[in-house]
Amino acid sequence: MIDIIVLTLLLALIQIWLLPMLLNLKNMDYLVSNRDASVAGSVMLERVKRASANLQESLPAFLALAVLAIHQSVDLVTVASAWLALRGAYLAIYAFGITVIRSVVWVGSVACLVYMALAIAGIL
Repeated sequence: MIDIIVLTLLLALIQIWLLPMLLNLKNMDYLVSNRDASVAGSVMLERVKRASANLQESLPAFLALAVLAIHQSVDLVTVASAWLALRGAYLAIYAFGITVIRSVVWVGSVACLVYMALAIAGIL
């Protein structure tokens, strides 16, 4: 499970910082400034930013559940791996503007979180 947590944090680093920076290299002056003014970004950059905001909403719940699973010795590696894969897929699907599948993938990632919570609570 610790490997999944580290990979999740790597995904967060890539999605929150690296991809937006790479997609915004044409605005290098903005990137090294205090960012007092906004600059127009590409459609893909804006999608990546929205996907990043979505990840930041679910990341604390995932990390808490993963740590609880370790603490309570509940084996949730498969479900946590599925969540991570779905979040990676969500980023790619959102960045390329695929709408319906994006929602299905998001629901799948939320279902993984619910499953993790129920398993930790001993309901499953």
